[in-house]
Amino acid sequence: MRFAKFALVSAALLAAVLPLAAFTPKKEYTMQVNVGPAYDWGIGAQKFADLVAEKTKGQINIKPYFGSSLLAGKQTNWYQAVADGAIDFVVDSTINASSVIRSLNLFSLPFFINTYENVDKIERGKAGQRIIADVERGGVKFLAWGENGFRQLTNSKREVKRPEDVAGLKIRVVGSPIFIDIFKALGADSVNMNWADAVTAFQQGVVDGQENPKSVLTVVKIWEYHKYMTNWNYAIDPLIFGCNMRLWNQFPDDIKAAIQEAALEAAEYEKALARAWLDGDISLNVLKNKFKVTQLPPEPFGPAIAKGMVITNLTPEQRKAFQDKTKTVYTKWIPLIGKDLYELAIEDMK
Repeated sequence: MRFAKFALVSAALLAAVLPLAAFTPKKEYTMQVNVGPAYDWGIGAQKFADLVAEKTKGQINIKPYFGSSLLAGKQTNWYQAVADGAIDFVVDSTINASSVIRSLNLFSLPFFINTYENVDKIERGKAGQRIIADVERGGVKFLAWGENGFRQLTNSKREVKRPEDVAGLKIRVVGSPIFIDIFKALGADSVNMNWADAVTAFQQGVVDGQENPKSVLTVVKIWEYHKYMTNWNYAIDPLIFGCNMRLWNQFPDDIKAAIQEAALEAAEYEKALARAWLDGDISLNVLKNKFKVTQLPPEPFGPAIAKGMVITNLTPEQRKAFQDKTKTVYTKWIPLIGKDLYELAIEDMK
């Protein structure tokens, strides 16, 4: 007994005086990114990787794998892959995880959030905290909110100002059930296909239109395929900067702090890119004054107008008509999302 007590005391003394085993990082940490490096989203992901290397003094090196190459293009599998530890880090869309984390569909309720101010209130509010808890419960450490942007409608057939104008159009939609329900409620023929196939379908005229945020539309030069754009802010597409939870828990506190700081900084930069020119001077000033950007992103819609594209900005009254037309989506999806979460979002926006 006396020997056992001596052994315990000795072990305690050794633990107090000897340093903990040194943290040994992997040579490379993988990161899933759905889009290419030229998109605002891709630029933000690369900045995150660069900032992590800088702030950890080269200890943590993250390599972005663009175009969902780690998932063989199956972008909707990102959440499970990161949660399982097959991928270390992620900068990806909430839409692509919404089939697993149902609460993420809150951002896709049609014509519900519709202003940047409301987006920020929800992400920083009680609804945002509830969603973050859902994300982390499944095994992904949440680090920051990024943004792909409000999704706008383009088509090759006609100007869209009323719900009736959408009826009969064949629209390529993102691969999420709520989007199919939205366009069904508007009378459109919704088609789920990958982007490469969609571009071919636009060229051949077998698909009339699509919906995507500003960054996607400018990079692909959507005006080469479609004459009409409607800025209607019908759904927002936030991004999640995240990390596998088991990996996160293995990092020392100083590494965690550096990664968290890098994520918040990169996300703010990426959001400013996504919102540039669309929120007055707010995001442009963030880029100029905080991040010292000397070559600002170009005004997004000038080239489209110069090529003859007709751009329609809906009034609040016109947007309300679309919201009324999609009430069946609310009836179906609020119980799936969570009525309490929906009410928290309304409270946040007030």
